[in-house]
Amino acid sequence: MQISIECAHPNILPPGRRKDSLFMKISPFLFLFLSLTSAAEAQSMFRGNAAHTGTYPGPAPREFHRVKWKFPTGARVVGSPVIEGKVIYFGSDDGNVYAVDAESGQQLWKTTTRGPVPCTPAIDHGTVYVGSYDGKFYALDAQSGAVKWKFATEGERRFEAKGLHGWQPKNQTFADAFDVFLSSPAVVDGAVYFGSGDGNLYSLDANSGELRWKFRTGDVVHASPAIANGVAYVGSWDSYFYAVDVGNGKEKWRFHAGEDALVHNQVGFQSSPAVVDGVVYTGCRDAQLYALDAMTGKEKWKFDNALSWVITSPAVMDGKVYFATSDSSLYHVVEAATGKSILKQEDKAFVFSSPAVTNDVVFIGVLNGTLEARDRNSGGLLWEFQTDTSKQNANWVLTAERRFNVPLLFFDAWREAPLVSADRQFAIGAIFSSPLMANGVVYFGSTDGFLYAVE
Repeated sequence: MQISIECAHPNILPPGRRKDSLFMKISPFLFLFLSLTSAAEAQSMFRGNAAHTGTYPGPAPREFHRVKWKFPTGARVVGSPVIEGKVIYFGSDDGNVYAVDAESGQQLWKTTTRGPVPCTPAIDHGTVYVGSYDGKFYALDAQSGAVKWKFATEGERRFEAKGLHGWQPKNQTFADAFDVFLSSPAVVDGAVYFGSGDGNLYSLDANSGELRWKFRTGDVVHASPAIANGVAYVGSWDSYFYAVDVGNGKEKWRFHAGEDALVHNQVGFQSSPAVVDGVVYTGCRDAQLYALDAMTGKEKWKFDNALSWVITSPAVMDGKVYFATSDSSLYHVVEAATGKSILKQEDKAFVFSSPAVTNDVVFIGVLNGTLEARDRNSGGLLWEFQTDTSKQNANWVLTAERRFNVPLLFFDAWREAPLVSADRQFAIGAIFSSPLMANGVVYFGSTDGFLYAVE
């Protein structure tokens, strides 16, 4: 049914320039030194690995000690950082891909694209792979940032629909302000895989950038493909989830999730999947968390979230699935085998960030500008870090309890008003970025334009 502006469901007003490549050269000897690390410490693609399990090794800080450093960019940092050796790589909406020293936060190089970079790079064999809103996919030299090759897709765009989320006028086509991420690449066995706003899932030769195949879906693909056992798994905004053979690009199966033909609010896959022990776990904007059989696509179970989107990419460890919701602001842990709830904790604001799970701590970002550290077993809050922009609380976007000021934000459904409300949410130092945990330090980006390292 049509949902009015007065409804408490915030998703109705939801939830949810550049020159050619410039880079600073560094010494090959320095780069070799920075790259020396054990394989266990490498977290070189989105969610830690090609299966996107969201799990990270090593000790995690159970108490907040300090901001180790923060690195400024020229615009919001929506994507997540990755680490290879002692170098952090990430993209910014200022159009740059950055490499910074993990210990000092000192810039090693930056390479400029011609559009925002709200995705997570992947690093493999000395190459950084990353997409941009300019419609190009880049392979960069990890040592210098020099462009090795770039591949042109059919062009980027956000998901769009008439009367989206109940915005007015109802016959106006709106681009979804909460379609904030680009698809993050996965690199496996000499091939790189990523989705695009042109509706395709791509596979390129990792060395040359030549097209191996492309698989067309019915709408935007901004979820990040997970690769496991010769299959690429990814959801599309057409409300289908796909399993595609990585060898030939042929469909193995598809799963149909919920539809919302009226206001297009409860529709589409924005969450990226995790694949563990023959099961695919993924969230959907139809308010479900799904567990699908990886071989057949048959639904094993679903967890209903009462109209609240599941944008976070679930993490899976020790028979448990960790995820959070958008406007209901809930942190969940469920049984991986059955979907039965193990624990539920209430958060203060919408959650788009994906959880990073370690042996005893779970880290997750919140759109009110807070990074949370929770005990993995009890779900209890161990500590939290609030960005300075969130503390400043310009335009009174947050209440005293750090919840979104709903009457102020969602003041009108007409014309540009929903976009104004979204912009105010994003400008509060929100954390869309999924935390990276490495060597006792947590790295994450914020819409205040900084990449943070805290310990």
